Amino acid sequence: MIDQSLPVDSATLWPALVDEAYVQGIRDYVSRVIMPEADRIDREDIYPVEILKDMARQGYNTVVLEPEYGGRGLSFLHAAAVCEEVAVASAAVGVSLITIYQAQTMLRLFGVDSLKRRYLPAFAEGLITSYALTESNHGSDIRKLDTKARRDGDEWVIKGEKHFITSGSAAEFFIILAETELGVSVFAVPRDARGVSIYEGQNSATFGLRNGPHMNVVLDDVRLPADHLVGEEGKGVRQAASVLNHSRTLAGAISLGIARAAFEGALRFARDRAAFDQRVLEFQGIQWYFADMLTEIDAARLLIYRATEALDSKVQVPRWGSEAKLKASTVATSVATMAAQICGAYGIMENAPFGRYLRDAKAYEIAGGSNEILKNTIAKALLPIAGLDTRKTAAK
Repeated sequence: MIDQSLPVDSATLWPALVDEAYVQGIRDYVSRVIMPEADRIDREDIYPVEILKDMARQGYNTVVLEPEYGGRGLSFLHAAAVCEEVAVASAAVGVSLITIYQAQTMLRLFGVDSLKRRYLPAFAEGLITSYALTESNHGSDIRKLDTKARRDGDEWVIKGEKHFITSGSAAEFFIILAETELGVSVFAVPRDARGVSIYEGQNSATFGLRNGPHMNVVLDDVRLPADHLVGEEGKGVRQAASVLNHSRTLAGAISLGIARAAFEGALRFARDRAAFDQRVLEFQGIQWYFADMLTEIDAARLLIYRATEALDSKVQVPRWGSEAKLKASTVATSVATMAAQICGAYGIMENAPFGRYLRDAKAYEIAGGSNEILKNTIAKALLPIAGLDTRKTAAK
């Protein structure tokens, strides 16, 4: 008779890499608040508004935000821990958190004081935000945009349309990229500004990371105060890249959470399932599968937390962030695939979570910087190390 009441020692399997009490607090919160809603969020493709508002009250939306703006003032190591633990339950909640961190980071790094004072304290109160870069004719290449901004006295006027915007269905505030006379620039746009509207486009739904439909955002001569230009006019591409380099490490932590959930789900199944007079987990071939998966997850985990050190020290951020996301996203897809395989027919049932894990894992090999873009960034970081001038497009 198989004893199915045996515990899995998750704390030993996934030891805290930052303050243990802090991580345990997140795990308890996730188990109590997020885990019961995870399947419904994915199934109904909804933005988890109430969860994100509650997470703000707990301080999880403002982990690295300075205390003067209502934040916790902690390290990126803590932020990665939040993303990792949240994604063990729901990657959709994790990606909702990422878009909040992205808007917050843009304002923190580049906003003028008046803009920071106006919007940053709202994050601790539950402000829901979206990072709106994409256009129908411009995906990863944002050097030229169809959305335009022009100066009119003390105001900026923005006209254009953004497509396929993550978290757009619930966003109360957008970070928008628009092209001015000096080039691509960044703007802070409240959802309730006159001329802002959203609609659901034909291709709004995705099969993974389902936190509500990806919305199209219309900007119809939206007028903004002059200080809502974020950073320097014409430097928007560089600023957007900087924010993405920050968020890629946290995206990697979300992929790590997906991998952990798939691994632990398969481990429980293999432990409790009997075949040929023994537990499935007692077969050597199955044990090898788990040994390979655990090694890859641990390697990705260490790389992610190394990347958080780069964020805190501001040293080689593009390299480490891209490596972390690349490794973690590929590991998550591999682990989710193998987890379903180990579980056999149960692994491919609709009422089992493994399909969600696989869909979420694969989606994050594309969302937030595709694997190919990440490899380009890593290679670009390598060229000066090899003594090459990256400004030259070809060797003489």
